[in-house]
Amino acid sequence: MSTFLTNWAEAAYTTLGFFWMALWAFALGYFISSLIQVFVTEERMQRLMGRAEGKGILLGTFLGFISSSCSFSALATTKSLFQKGAGFMASVAFLLSSTNLVIELGIIISVFLGWQFVLGEYLGGLLLILFSWALTYVKKPKQLIAEARERLKQRQESAAMDAAAEGKTLQSKWRSPREWAKVARQYGMEWKMVWKDVTIGFTVAGIVAVFVPDAFFQSLFINSGPQTSSYSFLELLEHSLVGPVAAFMTFIGSMGNIPLAALLFGKGVSFAGVMAFIFSDLVVFPVLRINAKYYGWKLSLYILALLLISLVLTALTLHYTFDCLAILPPPSAMDIQQMTYFKADYSLVLNIVFLCLSGFLAWYGYRKYSDLHYMKEMASKGGRLENILKYLAYLSYGWLLIGGILYVLS
Repeated sequence: MSTFLTNWAEAAYTTLGFFWMALWAFALGYFISSLIQVFVTEERMQRLMGRAEGKGILLGTFLGFISSSCSFSALATTKSLFQKGAGFMASVAFLLSSTNLVIELGIIISVFLGWQFVLGEYLGGLLLILFSWALTYVKKPKQLIAEARERLKQRQESAAMDAAAEGKTLQSKWRSPREWAKVARQYGMEWKMVWKDVTIGFTVAGIVAVFVPDAFFQSLFINSGPQTSSYSFLELLEHSLVGPVAAFMTFIGSMGNIPLAALLFGKGVSFAGVMAFIFSDLVVFPVLRINAKYYGWKLSLYILALLLISLVLTALTLHYTFDCLAILPPPSAMDIQQMTYFKADYSLVLNIVFLCLSGFLAWYGYRKYSDLHYMKEMASKGGRLENILKYLAYLSYGWLLIGGILYVLS
Protein backbone atom coordinates (compact mmCIF):
# COMPACT_ATOMS: atom_id res chain seq x y z
CA MET A 1 0.00 0.00 0.00
CA SER A 2 2.83 2.40 0.77
CA THR A 3 4.15 1.94 -2.78
CA PHE A 4 0.70 2.71 -4.18
CA LEU A 5 0.42 5.89 -2.10
CA THR A 6 3.90 6.96 -3.18
CA ASN A 7 2.96 6.43 -6.83
CA TRP A 8 -0.33 8.27 -6.27
CA ALA A 9 1.56 11.27 -4.94
CA GLU A 10 4.02 11.13 -7.84
CA ALA A 11 1.20 10.86 -10.39
CA ALA A 12 -0.59 13.90 -8.94
CA TYR A 13 2.65 15.88 -8.92
CA THR A 14 3.31 14.88 -12.53
CA THR A 15 -0.17 15.96 -13.63
CA LEU A 16 0.15 19.33 -11.92
CA GLY A 17 3.61 19.75 -13.41
CA PHE A 18 2.32 19.00 -16.91
CA PHE A 19 -0.45 21.56 -16.53
CA TRP A 20 1.90 24.19 -15.09
CA MET A 21 4.13 23.78 -18.14
CA ALA A 22 1.18 24.25 -20.49
CA LEU A 23 -0.88 26.91 -18.65
CA TRP A 24 0.54 29.97 -20.41
CA ALA A 25 0.32 28.22 -23.77
CA PHE A 26 -3.37 27.42 -23.25
CA ALA A 27 -4.12 30.99 -22.19
CA LEU A 28 -2.18 32.54 -25.08
CA GLY A 29 -3.77 30.23 -27.63
CA TYR A 30 -7.31 30.77 -26.39
CA PHE A 31 -6.83 34.54 -26.23
CA ILE A 32 -5.68 34.61 -29.86
CA SER A 33 -8.52 32.28 -30.83
CA SER A 34 -11.06 34.52 -29.05
CA LEU A 35 -9.79 37.61 -30.87
CA ILE A 36 -10.18 35.91 -34.23
CA GLN A 37 -13.60 34.46 -33.52
CA VAL A 38 -15.03 37.80 -32.44
CA PHE A 39 -13.51 39.98 -35.15
CA VAL A 40 -13.84 37.49 -38.03
CA THR A 41 -17.48 36.42 -38.12
CA GLU A 42 -18.87 33.16 -39.43
CA GLU A 43 -21.10 34.95 -41.95
CA ARG A 44 -18.09 36.61 -43.57
CA MET A 45 -16.30 33.27 -43.62
CA GLN A 46 -19.21 31.56 -45.38
CA ARG A 47 -19.55 34.27 -48.00
CA LEU A 48 -15.87 33.89 -48.86
CA MET A 49 -16.01 30.10 -49.15
CA GLY A 50 -18.85 29.82 -51.64
CA ARG A 51 -19.35 26.67 -53.70
CA ALA A 52 -16.28 26.63 -56.01
CA GLU A 53 -14.46 23.54 -54.76
CA GLY A 54 -10.83 24.56 -55.29
CA LYS A 55 -11.31 28.08 -53.96
CA GLY A 56 -13.55 26.80 -51.19
CA ILE A 57 -10.95 24.29 -49.99
CA LEU A 58 -8.22 26.94 -49.90
CA LEU A 59 -10.41 29.40 -48.04
CA GLY A 60 -11.73 26.68 -45.75
CA THR A 61 -8.16 25.76 -44.86
CA PHE A 62 -7.19 29.37 -44.16
CA LEU A 63 -10.33 30.17 -42.19
CA GLY A 64 -9.91 27.00 -40.16
CA PHE A 65 -6.36 28.09 -39.35
CA ILE A 66 -7.67 31.28 -37.73
CA SER A 67 -10.52 29.53 -35.97
CA SER A 68 -10.95 27.53 -32.75
CA SER A 69 -8.96 24.40 -31.91
CA CYS A 70 -11.79 22.84 -29.90
CA SER A 71 -13.09 19.87 -31.89
CA PHE A 72 -16.65 20.35 -30.71
CA SER A 73 -16.74 24.05 -31.48
CA ALA A 74 -15.25 23.28 -34.91
CA LEU A 75 -17.98 20.70 -35.55
CA ALA A 76 -20.70 23.27 -34.93
CA THR A 77 -19.08 25.89 -37.17
CA THR A 78 -18.48 23.31 -39.91
CA LYS A 79 -22.13 22.31 -39.81
CA SER A 80 -23.21 25.94 -40.09
CA LEU A 81 -20.90 26.58 -43.06
CA PHE A 82 -22.12 23.43 -44.83
CA GLN A 83 -25.74 24.32 -44.08
CA LYS A 84 -25.29 27.80 -45.55
CA GLY A 85 -23.93 26.49 -48.84
CA ALA A 86 -20.22 25.75 -48.46
CA GLY A 87 -19.09 22.70 -50.44
CA PHE A 88 -18.65 19.37 -48.68
CA MET A 89 -14.87 19.23 -49.14
CA ALA A 90 -14.50 22.92 -48.27
CA SER A 91 -16.33 22.18 -45.02
CA VAL A 92 -14.11 19.15 -44.35
CA ALA A 93 -11.04 21.31 -45.07
CA PHE A 94 -12.26 23.86 -42.53
CA LEU A 95 -12.87 21.12 -39.96
CA LEU A 96 -9.42 19.57 -40.40
CA SER A 97 -7.68 22.93 -40.46
CA SER A 98 -9.49 24.27 -37.40
CA THR A 99 -8.45 21.23 -35.35
CA ASN A 100 -4.91 20.71 -36.67
CA LEU A 101 -3.50 23.97 -38.05
CA VAL A 102 -4.50 26.37 -35.28
CA ILE A 103 -1.95 28.45 -33.41
CA GLU A 104 -2.73 27.32 -29.87
CA LEU A 105 -2.27 23.64 -30.67
CA GLY A 106 1.16 24.34 -32.15
CA ILE A 107 2.12 26.22 -28.99
CA ILE A 108 1.11 23.31 -26.74
CA ILE A 109 2.92 20.79 -28.96
CA SER A 110 6.09 22.89 -28.88
CA VAL A 111 6.01 22.85 -25.07
CA PHE A 112 5.65 19.08 -24.76
CA LEU A 113 7.15 17.60 -27.93
CA GLY A 114 9.44 20.02 -29.74
CA TRP A 115 9.72 21.67 -33.12
CA GLN A 116 9.67 18.50 -35.22
CA PHE A 117 6.18 17.70 -34.00
CA VAL A 118 5.03 21.28 -34.57
CA LEU A 119 6.28 21.02 -38.14
CA GLY A 120 4.64 17.61 -38.45
CA GLU A 121 1.36 18.99 -37.10
CA TYR A 122 1.15 21.79 -39.65
CA LEU A 123 2.43 19.81 -42.62
CA GLY A 124 0.25 16.91 -41.55
CA GLY A 125 -2.82 19.12 -41.37
CA LEU A 126 -2.28 20.11 -45.00
CA LEU A 127 -1.67 16.49 -45.99
CA LEU A 128 -4.88 15.43 -44.24
CA ILE A 129 -6.81 17.89 -46.37
CA LEU A 130 -5.05 16.80 -49.59
CA PHE A 131 -5.57 13.09 -48.93
CA SER A 132 -9.22 13.69 -48.00
CA TRP A 133 -9.72 15.71 -51.18
CA ALA A 134 -8.16 12.95 -53.28
CA LEU A 135 -10.29 10.28 -51.64
CA THR A 136 -13.51 12.24 -52.14
CA TYR A 137 -12.52 12.86 -55.75
CA VAL A 138 -12.35 9.10 -56.25
CA LYS A 139 -15.57 8.36 -54.34
CA LYS A 140 -17.69 11.42 -53.61
CA PRO A 141 -20.92 10.57 -51.76
CA LYS A 142 -23.14 12.94 -53.74
CA GLN A 143 -26.39 11.32 -52.62
CA LEU A 144 -25.37 11.33 -48.96
CA ILE A 145 -24.33 15.00 -49.21
CA ALA A 146 -27.67 15.94 -50.79
CA GLU A 147 -29.56 14.06 -48.07
CA ALA A 148 -27.51 15.76 -45.36
CA ARG A 149 -28.24 19.23 -46.78
CA GLU A 150 -31.94 18.44 -46.86
CA ARG A 151 -31.77 17.13 -43.30
CA LEU A 152 -30.18 20.36 -42.08
CA LYS A 153 -32.61 22.47 -44.09
CA GLN A 154 -35.59 20.76 -42.51
CA ARG A 155 -34.24 21.23 -39.01
CA GLN A 156 -33.66 24.95 -39.61
CA GLU A 157 -30.74 25.11 -37.22
CA SER A 158 -28.33 28.01 -37.36
CA ALA A 159 -25.46 29.34 -35.33
CA ALA A 160 -26.09 31.95 -32.66
CA MET A 161 -25.05 35.18 -34.34
CA ASP A 162 -24.85 38.79 -33.22
CA ALA A 163 -26.61 40.45 -36.15
CA ALA A 164 -25.77 43.97 -35.07
CA ALA A 165 -22.07 43.22 -34.96
CA GLU A 166 -22.22 41.63 -38.43
CA GLY A 167 -22.87 45.01 -40.03
CA LYS A 168 -19.95 46.72 -38.34
CA THR A 169 -16.63 47.30 -40.00
CA LEU A 170 -13.58 45.61 -38.54
CA GLN A 171 -12.13 49.00 -37.54
CA SER A 172 -15.27 50.02 -35.64
CA LYS A 173 -15.43 46.65 -33.91
CA TRP A 174 -11.78 46.94 -32.91
CA ARG A 175 -12.53 50.25 -31.16
CA SER A 176 -15.71 49.05 -29.46
CA PRO A 177 -15.45 48.20 -25.73
CA ARG A 178 -18.41 45.82 -26.09
CA GLU A 179 -16.61 43.87 -28.80
CA TRP A 180 -13.67 43.47 -26.44
CA ALA A 181 -16.13 42.30 -23.82
CA LYS A 182 -17.16 39.65 -26.34
CA VAL A 183 -13.51 38.64 -26.61
CA ALA A 184 -13.49 38.22 -22.84
CA ARG A 185 -16.71 36.18 -22.97
CA GLN A 186 -15.37 34.02 -25.80
CA TYR A 187 -12.15 33.45 -23.84
CA GLY A 188 -14.25 32.16 -20.98
CA MET A 189 -16.21 29.95 -23.38
CA GLU A 190 -12.99 28.49 -24.78
CA TRP A 191 -12.03 27.32 -21.29
CA LYS A 192 -15.58 26.16 -20.59
CA MET A 193 -15.50 24.00 -23.73
CA VAL A 194 -12.29 22.19 -22.82
CA TRP A 195 -11.92 22.19 -19.03
CA LYS A 196 -13.27 18.65 -18.65
CA ASP A 197 -11.13 17.24 -21.48
CA VAL A 198 -8.01 19.03 -20.23
CA THR A 199 -8.59 17.97 -16.61
CA ILE A 200 -9.13 14.32 -17.50
CA GLY A 201 -6.40 14.28 -20.13
CA PHE A 202 -3.70 15.69 -17.86
CA THR A 203 -4.79 13.48 -14.96
CA VAL A 204 -4.68 10.37 -17.13
CA ALA A 205 -1.27 11.43 -18.44
CA GLY A 206 0.08 11.66 -14.89
CA ILE A 207 -1.40 8.26 -13.96
CA VAL A 208 -0.06 6.61 -17.11
CA ALA A 209 3.39 8.13 -16.60
CA VAL A 210 3.73 6.62 -13.13
CA PHE A 211 1.58 3.49 -13.02
CA VAL A 212 1.79 2.00 -16.55
CA PRO A 213 5.02 0.06 -17.23
CA ASP A 214 6.97 0.46 -20.45
CA ALA A 215 6.24 -3.18 -21.31
CA PHE A 216 2.59 -2.30 -21.89
CA PHE A 217 3.45 0.22 -24.60
CA GLN A 218 5.93 -2.16 -26.16
CA SER A 219 3.21 -4.80 -26.47
CA LEU A 220 0.59 -2.33 -27.72
CA PHE A 221 2.90 -0.69 -30.27
CA ILE A 222 4.99 -3.44 -31.86
CA ASN A 223 8.77 -3.09 -31.52
CA SER A 224 8.48 0.21 -29.66
CA GLY A 225 11.01 1.29 -27.08
CA PRO A 226 13.49 4.09 -26.38
CA GLN A 227 16.30 2.04 -27.93
CA THR A 228 14.47 1.33 -31.20
CA SER A 229 16.04 3.26 -34.04
CA SER A 230 14.20 1.86 -37.06
CA TYR A 231 10.85 0.32 -37.89
CA SER A 232 9.60 -1.80 -40.75
CA PHE A 233 6.69 -0.60 -42.88
CA LEU A 234 4.32 -3.07 -41.21
CA GLU A 235 5.40 -1.87 -37.77
CA LEU A 236 4.82 1.76 -38.72
CA LEU A 237 1.44 0.83 -40.20
CA GLU A 238 0.51 -0.93 -36.96
CA HIS A 239 1.56 2.12 -34.91
CA SER A 240 -0.48 4.40 -37.20
CA LEU A 241 -3.55 2.19 -36.74
CA VAL A 242 -3.16 1.69 -32.99
CA GLY A 243 -2.73 5.44 -32.41
CA PRO A 244 -6.33 6.23 -33.46
CA VAL A 245 -7.59 3.25 -31.44
CA ALA A 246 -5.86 4.63 -28.34
CA ALA A 247 -7.33 8.08 -29.00
CA PHE A 248 -10.76 6.53 -29.58
CA MET A 249 -10.58 4.90 -26.16
CA THR A 250 -9.60 8.10 -24.31
CA PHE A 251 -12.53 10.26 -25.54
CA ILE A 252 -10.28 13.28 -24.94
CA GLY A 253 -9.84 16.18 -27.36
CA SER A 254 -6.57 17.15 -29.05
CA MET A 255 -5.47 19.69 -26.42
CA GLY A 256 -5.87 17.20 -23.57
CA ASN A 257 -4.15 14.47 -25.56
CA ILE A 258 -0.85 16.28 -26.11
CA PRO A 259 0.77 15.26 -22.78
CA LEU A 260 -0.34 11.68 -23.50
CA ALA A 261 1.25 11.94 -26.94
CA ALA A 262 4.48 13.15 -25.31
CA LEU A 263 4.37 10.16 -22.97
CA LEU A 264 3.88 7.76 -25.87
CA PHE A 265 6.86 9.24 -27.67
CA GLY A 266 8.99 9.08 -24.54
CA LYS A 267 8.08 5.39 -24.21
CA GLY A 268 9.46 4.72 -27.68
CA VAL A 269 6.39 4.84 -29.93
CA SER A 270 7.32 5.83 -33.47
CA PHE A 271 6.90 9.34 -34.84
CA ALA A 272 4.18 7.98 -37.17
CA GLY A 273 2.28 6.42 -34.27
CA VAL A 274 2.40 9.57 -32.16
CA MET A 275 1.31 11.80 -35.05
CA ALA A 276 -1.57 9.42 -35.81
CA PHE A 277 -2.59 9.65 -32.15
CA ILE A 278 -2.53 13.47 -32.24
CA PHE A 279 -4.50 13.61 -35.51
CA SER A 280 -7.22 11.32 -34.14
CA ASP A 281 -9.31 13.90 -32.29
CA LEU A 282 -11.94 13.75 -35.06
CA VAL A 283 -12.32 9.95 -35.13
CA VAL A 284 -13.42 9.54 -31.50
CA PHE A 285 -16.91 8.34 -30.61
CA PRO A 286 -18.38 11.68 -29.42
CA VAL A 287 -17.47 13.28 -32.76
CA LEU A 288 -19.04 10.35 -34.63
CA ARG A 289 -22.28 10.82 -32.70
CA ILE A 290 -22.38 14.57 -33.29
CA ASN A 291 -21.83 14.16 -37.02
CA ALA A 292 -24.58 11.53 -37.07
CA LYS A 293 -26.91 14.00 -35.36
CA TYR A 294 -26.11 16.64 -37.95
CA TYR A 295 -25.81 14.68 -41.20
CA GLY A 296 -27.18 11.18 -40.52
CA TRP A 297 -25.29 7.98 -39.73
CA LYS A 298 -24.35 7.11 -43.33
CA LEU A 299 -22.49 10.34 -44.04
CA SER A 300 -21.07 10.34 -40.49
CA LEU A 301 -19.54 6.89 -41.02
CA TYR A 302 -18.25 8.00 -44.44
CA ILE A 303 -16.52 10.99 -42.80
CA LEU A 304 -15.07 8.69 -40.12
CA ALA A 305 -13.62 6.32 -42.74
CA LEU A 306 -12.38 9.25 -44.84
CA LEU A 307 -10.53 10.84 -41.91
CA LEU A 308 -9.16 7.53 -40.60
CA ILE A 309 -7.64 6.55 -43.95
CA SER A 310 -6.31 10.08 -44.47
CA LEU A 311 -4.63 10.27 -41.07
CA VAL A 312 -2.93 6.88 -41.47
CA LEU A 313 -1.60 7.94 -44.89
CA THR A 314 -0.52 11.29 -43.43
CA ALA A 315 1.29 9.74 -40.46
CA LEU A 316 3.22 7.34 -42.70
CA THR A 317 4.07 10.07 -45.21
CA LEU A 318 5.37 12.36 -42.46
CA HIS A 319 7.49 9.61 -40.90
CA TYR A 320 9.21 8.64 -44.14
CA THR A 321 9.63 12.28 -45.24
CA PHE A 322 11.22 13.30 -41.95
CA ASP A 323 13.38 10.18 -42.03
CA CYS A 324 14.65 11.06 -45.52
CA LEU A 325 15.41 14.59 -44.33
CA ALA A 326 17.14 13.21 -41.20
CA ILE A 327 14.95 15.26 -38.86
CA LEU A 328 13.12 12.45 -37.07
CA PRO A 329 13.33 13.27 -33.34
CA PRO A 330 14.80 10.50 -31.15
CA PRO A 331 12.50 9.47 -28.25
CA SER A 332 15.20 10.41 -25.73
CA ALA A 333 15.02 14.03 -26.94
CA MET A 334 11.74 14.65 -25.11
CA ASP A 335 11.30 12.73 -21.86
CA ILE A 336 8.75 14.85 -20.01
CA GLN A 337 8.93 12.63 -16.93
CA GLN A 338 12.50 13.81 -16.29
CA MET A 339 11.68 17.51 -16.52
CA THR A 340 11.72 19.94 -13.60
CA TYR A 341 8.23 21.39 -13.69
CA PHE A 342 8.22 24.12 -11.05
CA LYS A 343 11.14 26.53 -11.25
CA ALA A 344 11.90 30.21 -11.72
CA ASP A 345 12.03 30.42 -15.51
CA TYR A 346 10.05 31.85 -18.41
CA SER A 347 7.09 29.57 -17.61
CA LEU A 348 6.70 31.16 -14.20
CA VAL A 349 6.71 34.69 -15.64
CA LEU A 350 4.33 33.82 -18.49
CA ASN A 351 1.96 31.95 -16.19
CA ILE A 352 1.73 34.94 -13.85
CA VAL A 353 1.10 37.29 -16.80
CA PHE A 354 -1.65 35.13 -18.28
CA LEU A 355 -3.26 34.40 -14.93
CA CYS A 356 -3.54 38.16 -14.44
CA LEU A 357 -4.89 38.53 -17.99
CA SER A 358 -7.46 35.79 -17.35
CA GLY A 359 -8.60 37.49 -14.17
CA PHE A 360 -8.97 40.81 -15.98
CA LEU A 361 -10.94 39.22 -18.84
CA ALA A 362 -13.26 37.50 -16.36
CA TRP A 363 -13.97 40.86 -14.69
CA TYR A 364 -14.27 42.79 -17.95
CA GLY A 365 -16.53 40.33 -19.73
CA TYR A 366 -18.74 39.10 -16.92
CA ARG A 367 -18.81 41.96 -14.42
CA LYS A 368 -18.42 45.23 -16.26
CA TYR A 369 -20.63 44.03 -19.14
CA SER A 370 -22.97 41.72 -17.24
CA ASP A 371 -25.86 42.63 -19.60
CA LEU A 372 -24.02 41.28 -22.65
CA HIS A 373 -25.30 37.99 -24.06
CA TYR A 374 -22.79 36.46 -26.43
CA MET A 375 -21.74 32.93 -27.20
CA LYS A 376 -20.38 31.25 -30.29
CA GLU A 377 -22.22 28.07 -31.18
CA MET A 378 -20.57 24.81 -30.23
CA ALA A 379 -21.61 21.21 -30.62
CA SER A 380 -22.83 19.44 -27.53
CA LYS A 381 -21.19 16.10 -26.83
CA GLY A 382 -24.53 14.84 -25.60
CA GLY A 383 -26.09 15.16 -22.17
CA ARG A 384 -25.07 11.73 -20.92
CA LEU A 385 -21.48 11.98 -22.10
CA GLU A 386 -21.20 15.54 -20.76
CA ASN A 387 -22.31 14.32 -17.35
CA ILE A 388 -19.87 11.41 -17.45
CA LEU A 389 -17.00 13.73 -18.34
CA LYS A 390 -18.07 16.24 -15.69
CA TYR A 391 -18.06 13.64 -12.92
CA LEU A 392 -14.78 12.19 -14.18
CA ALA A 393 -13.31 15.70 -14.03
CA TYR A 394 -14.57 16.13 -10.45
CA LEU A 395 -13.11 12.72 -9.60
CA SER A 396 -9.83 13.87 -11.12
CA TYR A 397 -9.79 16.94 -8.88
CA GLY A 398 -10.32 14.71 -5.85
CA TRP A 399 -7.51 12.42 -7.01
CA LEU A 400 -5.17 15.39 -7.46
CA LEU A 401 -6.10 16.97 -4.14
CA ILE A 402 -5.39 13.81 -2.15
CA GLY A 403 -2.30 13.05 -4.22
CA GLY A 404 -1.00 16.58 -3.69
CA ILE A 405 -1.44 16.23 0.07
CA LEU A 406 0.38 12.90 0.00
CA TYR A 407 3.22 14.48 -1.99
CA VAL A 408 3.60 17.34 0.52
CA LEU A 409 3.58 14.92 3.46
CA SER A 410 6.06 12.51 1.88
